[in-house]
Amino acid sequence: MAFRNPAADTLPRYPLIIGESRAEKGSGTVMPHVYPGTGTVTREIAMANADDVDRAVAAARAAFPAWRALPGDKRRDLFFRLAALLEAKSGEFAPSLIAENGSIAMTASYMGYDAAQKFRYFGGWADKIHGRTVPMWGAPAHDYVSYEPYGVVGVIVPWNGPLFAATMVMAPALAAGNCVVLKSPDLAPYSAMKLVELIQEAGFPAGVVNLVTGAADVGEAMVAHPGIDKIEFIGSGATARKVLANAAQSLKPVGLELGGKSAVIVFDDADLRNAARRGLAGAVSANGQGCVNGTRLLVQRGVYEPYLQMLTAMASHVVPGDPYDPATTLGPVISQGALDRILGMVGRGVADGGRIVAGGERMGGDHAAGYFLPITVLADVANDCEIAQNEVFGPVLVVTPFETEEEAIALANGTEYGLGAYVHTQNLRRAHHVTAQLQAGMIHVNGSGEAMQPNCPFGGFKKSGHGRLGGMEGLHEFLQPKNIWMSLAESEG
Repeated sequence: MAFRNPAADTLPRYPLIIGESRAEKGSGTVMPHVYPGTGTVTREIAMANADDVDRAVAAARAAFPAWRALPGDKRRDLFFRLAALLEAKSGEFAPSLIAENGSIAMTASYMGYDAAQKFRYFGGWADKIHGRTVPMWGAPAHDYVSYEPYGVVGVIVPWNGPLFAATMVMAPALAAGNCVVLKSPDLAPYSAMKLVELIQEAGFPAGVVNLVTGAADVGEAMVAHPGIDKIEFIGSGATARKVLANAAQSLKPVGLELGGKSAVIVFDDADLRNAARRGLAGAVSANGQGCVNGTRLLVQRGVYEPYLQMLTAMASHVVPGDPYDPATTLGPVISQGALDRILGMVGRGVADGGRIVAGGERMGGDHAAGYFLPITVLADVANDCEIAQNEVFGPVLVVTPFETEEEAIALANGTEYGLGAYVHTQNLRRAHHVTAQLQAGMIHVNGSGEAMQPNCPFGGFKKSGHGRLGGMEGLHEFLQPKNIWMSLAESEG
């Protein structure tokens, strides 16, 4: 089976889109982009640098007064026009998504539609942003609160889902009246380029959305830039610490959506087939490279072995393949370095007492040139070992038995992360009790991702970040309340 390589003429050409201009080369270093499916270079990309960030910020600041003043219904209509365009051209995102990080065709063709949903939902908010009045006492006065945009928002998104992450942030930020400078990741640059091209095509005013493609130095320039009023960062905790330290110099507000080690709790009264299928999704979704994926499976002792058997049987039917093939259900991980890191964690997990019951080795043959690992399942994993506590960011699941409800809650909460959690039970009392005790920002009962839609708030507890994206809560992340107090006392003159 020959694996297809990306065709250069199907990929966006402009790593910089600033104001009305599109540039095929930035002023920064030139980096080769590598396609994870075959390890081949798709294109040499001249990245942005700090000077390009300056120009992008200047364009955003120039556009902000008119964008802020644009009536909500006009902004709403632009959003709806963009949503229709994203739906009509959803399939055009597939080449970019596959090429940039090995996303599979089965899901890549849907992601433009997902982006359209976000812009349609938040477009509906654009003409409904209003303040409130506050009753006063002690003195006759009229007091009211208005909600205003920050100004220019810097958006830094990760390589594992640039289009999903960018639209999750940009839709509420723009609906609230902010302008945006978006950094496309160097490892996965193409879908963000395509998105900003379509935003221009939809008729958004020049400078409202600007794109700079680059590595860490570009992100650092954005965080430090005095013309950016707020940063929204989606990525790793290690990078987030650097972002916060940099932003602290100017006391710039920062929203963070970070990593997770989400627990999947399977009780002995669960529908095991559904729980196994949903558990497997943690290794399959985004090729296992999703921050909210449920990758830590906690299974009650009475159904532990039957669940393992069912899970491994299902895993054997998930075969990595050519991401361009519509039948493929699992693609590669992002790079050789990522593959080496994942295999190292699996090896240490075995040394810590884990038992490999599926996968565990890099794939050869037709898959040898790419960065492919089959679904890998480690059973009997102690909850305090490295592979149970830290993100693997690959198609790897760890399974740990538990005895009681209380133990399950303690194990699930026994990590520094708190992004997602998944509970499988047919007992309604148990479902309510357990979800109330779990320290996570998004919890599914008998599900595996359905709440990742634009009208639901998404974000984490603990070291998984702070702030929310999605829903009314996500809109208010990009609005500042202003209180106005007006005296109604009669003049003494």
